[in-house]
This record gives sequence, structure tokens and C-alpha cells, in this order.
Amino acid sequence: MSSLILDDFTDLIERPDGGVRRDAEEHRERQALPPGALGRLDDLAEWLSAAQGAVPVKPIERPRAVLFAGDHGVAELGVSARAAGGAADLVRAVLSGASPAAVLARQLDVPVRVVDMALDCDPQTLPAEVAGHRVRRGSGRVDIEDALTQEEAERAVAAGIALADEEADSGTDLIVLGDISVGGTTPAATLIAALCGTDASVVTGRGGAPIDDLAWMRKCAAVRDALRRARPVLGDQLELLATVGGADVAAMTGFLLQCAVRRTPVILDGVVSAAAALVAQRVAFRAPDWWLAAHDSGEPAQAKALDRMALEPLLSHGVKVGEGVGALLAVPVVRAAAALSAELPVAEAESEESDASGTSDTSGESAGTGGADGADGADGADASTDPTAKSADAPTKSADVPAE
Repeated sequence: MSSLILDDFTDLIERPDGGVRRDAEEHRERQALPPGALGRLDDLAEWLSAAQGAVPVKPIERPRAVLFAGDHGVAELGVSARAAGGAADLVRAVLSGASPAAVLARQLDVPVRVVDMALDCDPQTLPAEVAGHRVRRGSGRVDIEDALTQEEAERAVAAGIALADEEADSGTDLIVLGDISVGGTTPAATLIAALCGTDASVVTGRGGAPIDDLAWMRKCAAVRDALRRARPVLGDQLELLATVGGADVAAMTGFLLQCAVRRTPVILDGVVSAAAALVAQRVAFRAPDWWLAAHDSGEPAQAKALDRMALEPLLSHGVKVGEGVGALLAVPVVRAAAALSAELPVAEAESEESDASGTSDTSGESAGTGGADGADGADGADASTDPTAKSADAPTKSADVPAE
């Protein structure tokens, strides 16, 4: 793989079907419930219809949570409330069914797939299906060194692409994307600050396990130093990921891009998935149309990234735990939107018999009064094909571990 292949995503990714979205809007208008009564659920249903290419929208039957895991060397600076190299313990909690993500996934019947990209542990201590895609043991300290080599970054992106293909080929119809990391919000904030052209203090938050003021200042300094290393490579997204990203973020970037190629909708979780999404948007500007921002995690960098991509968070519960929890919470809302769109009754139209009778009467009148009514009928036909009619102007919005 090379940066040239990343550039190819611009041509490979198309927007969801705008015609289908207009059909979904018209379908909604024919339902008995007044327009606007369901609020944002209407938008969600129309987004799903366009992604699926189907009206009415099909139910979500095979969702999957995909969690990319990795440790980040910058955690050694004390920028996280969790111990450096501790992400493997978080992964084991998910696999054992004891983590918040595992509990929610079990309740929602969403299988969970955990992918080790750069955990700082012996891969033999993890199931083979988890550790099979590992690129390295821990990503580098982004404030003073590259997170990855160029070859490692390429392998990570390629792994994400392959995983997206596996999910699409298996019939997954909705992806819940999250991360399991220690120190991951620091490179995420760095990437977002670099791509949005802002300062470290604007994007530095307190992480999933909130840190105190001293730790925040250390984190802010780490983001500042990493930013100095990021700015010279902003023109090459692969090199940017290698310099200040990490194996998990690089894999998520490739995963998001290929999900868009395969027309698989994705729910984004927190700031790490938002950072990967922002890099992917820089590669292919149409890709964000396939993504839904699940929630506002309270991280300033996430808010900055979502605003840049014009993605509005669906929920605002103050959930900061990561691991895909916020994105999992959005799944019932998306399912509800699909069900309401597909199952609410459509207002009955006039019967064909009545229409036929009216047509017959009009014909009789026209015959008795000459061609004037016929001319009116021609005007009506012209109006029905007017390209400025509302329906023609309707706007188009622009890669297992089963849960136990």
C-alpha cells in the first residue's frame, strides 16, 4: 500500500443514493403522522434509506461493534488516569463480558469484535482472533518520536480495510465503531488540532477517566509538542498517521474509508473514532455521509472534529468511558427510526374507481364546451412536470468475539 492508494478512495467513495433519499422523504410525507413530529428520527430513517438504497428502510438485523485496541507511549507522561500499558486489561474485561460495552452489547444483541492493533502485552495472552492483526507492541511517544514507521502505518491501514471487507461480506448492516486504548485521546487531539489548524489548549480534554489539572497540563504540553511534529506532514495522511497517530487510529481510518466504499453505515463513538474519521475525510470528502455521530463525549477535540465534518451528535448523556459505549447507546434510536419509518401507516389515497369516475365526468364536460378545458388540462400536465416543483428540488444531504 502507498499514499497513492489512499488518494484512490476519492473516486471509490460515492455518496448515499440521493434519489432514494428523496423517495424516503416523500414516503414520510404520505404517512399520517404530521411532518416534524418525530424530530430527528425522520432524518435518521432517510439517512438509512439512502445508505441501504431501499424505501421503506429495512430493519437493522446484523449490527456489529468493532473495537480497535492499542496502547500509546505518550501515556508514560502521566496524561491518562489509567496506567500506561493497561489497555490489555480493558480488552480482557470486554472479552469476559464484564465491561460496560460488553453489558450493553449483550442487552442490545450486538456482537462485539475486538481487534488488537498495538496492545502492550504478550499476544499469546489474547485469543488468536483478537491479536491476529497486531502491527506492533504499543505505539510510539508522539511528542518526541513517530507513533509508527511508514511500513507499520501502511499495515495498519491495510488491516482496517481488510476488516471492513470482512464485515461487509458477512452481511453486517450497521457498524458501531469504538476504541479501547490508554493514552489514545492525546494523539487523537493532536490529529484534530493539526487538521483543524487550532492550538493544543483548545482540543485537550480530560479523557475517559478524568484527569486532574496537573495531568491536564502535561497532556496539553504533549499535544503541543506533537503538533510541532505533525504540521510539516499535513499533506500526506499516511505519514501524518505514522507521525502522531497510532496503529489503532490508522486501522480505524482505513476501516472507515472501506466501509464507505462498501456502503456500510457506521456509528462513531468518541474522540478517537472522530480523529480517525477526520483523517479519512481529508482523504475522501464524501466519506462522512456514511457516518453517524453517536454522542457528545464532552471532549473538546471531538466537538471540533464533528463540527468540521458537519456531523451532529445524536445523544448527549455525558458518557466518557469510551469502548464504543456511547455508540452502542445510539443503536436503539437508529433501530427505532427504521421501525417507525417502515411500519407507520401511509395515509389512504383516493380509490382508483373514484379517480376513473372523475376523469369520465371531466371528459364529458370537455366534449360539451369545446377545447378550453382541454387547454387547461394541458397546463396541468405542464405543471406536473415543472422542474421547479418541490419534489424535484428536494435537497440531497450530502472493515468475532460474540458478546456474551
